[in-house]
Amino acid sequence: MPKGIYSMPYPSNEPVNSYAPGTSERESLLNKYQQMYNQEPIHVPLYIGADEIETDNKLRISPPHDHKHTLGFFSMGTKDHVQKAIDSALAAKEKWSSMPWEHRATIFLKAADLLAGPFRDEMNAATMLGQSKNVFQAEIDAACELVDFLRFNVAYQQQIYDEQPDSSDGIINRLEYRPLEGFIFAITPFNFTAIAANLCAAPALMGNVVVWKPAESQMYSAQVIMKLFKAAGIPDGVINMVVADGPEAGEVVFNHKDFAGLHFTGSTGVFKHLWKTIGNNIDKYRSYPRIVGETGGKDFIVAHPSSDPMQVAAGISRGAFEFQGQKCSAASRAYLPSNIADKVINRVKEDVASFKMGSTEDPSNFINAVISEVAFDRISGYIDYIKQQDDAEIVAGGSYDKSKGYFIEPTVVKTTNPQFRTMCEEIFGPVITIYVYDENDFNKTLDIVNSTSEYALTGAIYSQDRYAIVNAMKKLENAAGNFYINDKPTGAVVGQQPFGGARGSGTNDKAGSYLNLIRWVSPRTIKEALVPATDYRYPFLG
Repeated sequence: MPKGIYSMPYPSNEPVNSYAPGTSERESLLNKYQQMYNQEPIHVPLYIGADEIETDNKLRISPPHDHKHTLGFFSMGTKDHVQKAIDSALAAKEKWSSMPWEHRATIFLKAADLLAGPFRDEMNAATMLGQSKNVFQAEIDAACELVDFLRFNVAYQQQIYDEQPDSSDGIINRLEYRPLEGFIFAITPFNFTAIAANLCAAPALMGNVVVWKPAESQMYSAQVIMKLFKAAGIPDGVINMVVADGPEAGEVVFNHKDFAGLHFTGSTGVFKHLWKTIGNNIDKYRSYPRIVGETGGKDFIVAHPSSDPMQVAAGISRGAFEFQGQKCSAASRAYLPSNIADKVINRVKEDVASFKMGSTEDPSNFINAVISEVAFDRISGYIDYIKQQDDAEIVAGGSYDKSKGYFIEPTVVKTTNPQFRTMCEEIFGPVITIYVYDENDFNKTLDIVNSTSEYALTGAIYSQDRYAIVNAMKKLENAAGNFYINDKPTGAVVGQQPFGGARGSGTNDKAGSYLNLIRWVSPRTIKEALVPATDYRYPFLG
């Protein structure tokens, strides 16, 4: 048992390397990229307890920007493997949940230091290769954001444990934060390596055990995550990684009495389906499962007539097209006032024309490939649709080619219809649609912004008029869980901007804050009487 009250060091955000030409970090990372690109094909196993399991069903891993090249293979599991992962997690639960919190915290702090140091190039290169992120996007995600999650989560863990009730004379009150009774199922997306790791690490830090199903298009960096966790000393069985067919995995997980929680990032449709499944099975569970999800977005930029056209243009070019628009926070609809619209659009067109597109091994490429052929076909289908409509036109980009990699030009669309299809539906690619409104209709436009989409993840207002900013904040109060003033609607930093949205965008449990961690514990109040009563009679009875 602990023999003291321990305090962990309060973190600061991990510094972001610039990877500018001539820097040592640039040379080191590109060398690692080449080494991993040219090495013998790897194999990513299932990680169940202490076992690394290969199956006969192996799927290929290739770079989205060079899809004919084979990086390796990963094993697909079955329902039996999912069941074994659950059994492994539950077998590890008692020792892990009983471990003093400062030891669990130290393991994850060690993982952060390992990632900031010896694992940094490998994690970044795996993300560049497997997810087609350029050097900077990989750095801010796979290295810095994940380091921040690991370090800040420990600070939030201590903050939660420190929250204790008052006691009165003769009474001692305590509040303990128990891990949930059962196992957590983590389902993670391809687009952020940090999210994939955090969805496992956050519940585990609080004493839970986890079955993790990563995206099949993120398997290269998923293996590095498991290597990192093992190197940090996370005991076998605490986090188990199993890739299996979604419905097969769900059949096992969501029918298990010890299913205690879902930690999810992915599509709104899948999340709603899982929620319904859990609801239908509610009588099977030992307790009410916690359901935490961050899903889709149709994120907006609204420019006020007072805004600076160059600032708005930069927000669009960065917010819409970094990582090929494959961020749930990416700007995908913009509302420009008539007095500055032409200046903004012309500057964005200049930006798009200057973008270089190609492989992630060349750091001068701002644009890389979209994640898969399925994504390529979906996004190019939207572009083809736009080309056939009378109330919209493509003013920049609009071409695509998948002969070598899944490349889609950053595409800027201008529409006269604020309810045009690409103003309403999530595309998850490098496409932004612009609607030009009459500069005197700002308030009316805010109402359109608020009612157009089912989502409410991120949004931005650009204005030099503080009254207009205050007005927009009020009218769009429920339209975005992360709201930006004179900045692009992407790039939330752990410890600074807790991330999450509501409406169709999720449960808004704010990854990167104590609000997420507290979902993975079940408080128990303990009251102790120092001198118990010996007579039932109260004074009023006399």
